[in-house]
Amino acid sequence: MRERVLFFDLLRCVAAIAVIAIHVLAPYRTELGLIPLDQWLTAVGVNSMSRWAVPVFILITGALMLSDPRPFDAKYYLKRRLGKVLMPFLVWSMFYAYLSGWTAQGFDIETVKDVVINSPYHATYYHLGFFYYFIPLYFVIPFFQWMVRNADDSVLNAYVALWLFTSTLFLLKIDGPWSNQMWLYMGYLPLGYVLFKTVPLKRSVVTMFTGLGMVALTVTLTMVVTNSLDAGKYTVGRWLSYKTLNVILAASMIFMLCRYFGEGLSPNTQKVVSFISQYSLGIYLLHPIFLWPMKALGWYQGHPIWVIPLWVVLSGAGALAMSYLFSKSAKTRWLLP
Repeated sequence: MRERVLFFDLLRCVAAIAVIAIHVLAPYRTELGLIPLDQWLTAVGVNSMSRWAVPVFILITGALMLSDPRPFDAKYYLKRRLGKVLMPFLVWSMFYAYLSGWTAQGFDIETVKDVVINSPYHATYYHLGFFYYFIPLYFVIPFFQWMVRNADDSVLNAYVALWLFTSTLFLLKIDGPWSNQMWLYMGYLPLGYVLFKTVPLKRSVVTMFTGLGMVALTVTLTMVVTNSLDAGKYTVGRWLSYKTLNVILAASMIFMLCRYFGEGLSPNTQKVVSFISQYSLGIYLLHPIFLWPMKALGWYQGHPIWVIPLWVVLSGAGALAMSYLFSKSAKTRWLLP
């Protein structure tokens, strides 16, 4: 059994909370000019500062799977790695297709039919879009595992450097073959490994990553706010994409900070963090169920400075409790790996 690395628990925990926050604030984003400016700025500020959440999950996957020393076993990999994610995704896609038919006005079966028909191309619910680019990454992970075991670190570093350059081009809307979605997402895998295994955990290094990340977050917020105010409507360009240099730098900062501080948490804090981490995928999959009334019934009236934390706690706690209950039965445990 591999030794447990505690800081990954902290990473999963903060990433899960940030993802929920992004989904809670969604109704406010497009309300520029319709709600007080300070409320809109609060919501957009949280959104701009939290875009690292989803990339962090990919960094974790890359760090863990590329550092796995065990020989590659195709049968085991397809069943226990890919299948463990794919099957729950398919089941929950159908559940959320059904949920999409429910609104404050009642149930619309035609909406459900349209969502199911288009499910090969579009997620059946807003949060499931993550799996459309995450699951394909499992087909390139064996390649990166081979690279880690058979090539010098300089090769992997060169790959990451090239990927970072292309993510910068994509941010600046200089498109080309490098704008391919698969290419731009798959780079997070070796980056996760590099941040975990080859970047030294020194105060000076962590400070550098923190500085770069804070600059990236500041520029991101500034560009989103100024572009939106100039346009008179919410517009983000590519500044909030998961595939651009600014978000990559922010995600790298969070990774390094958690790596630096995560192993030093008190035992009681670590127990709480580990418990939440254990059900982080369940929290990700289930929290929209508890956000449904907020969005369908308009239960988000009020200043986002308190509405966002309130619904993060309510939906997060609900999803955590439901995940825990699912884990208690072998009949449902597989639905939330």
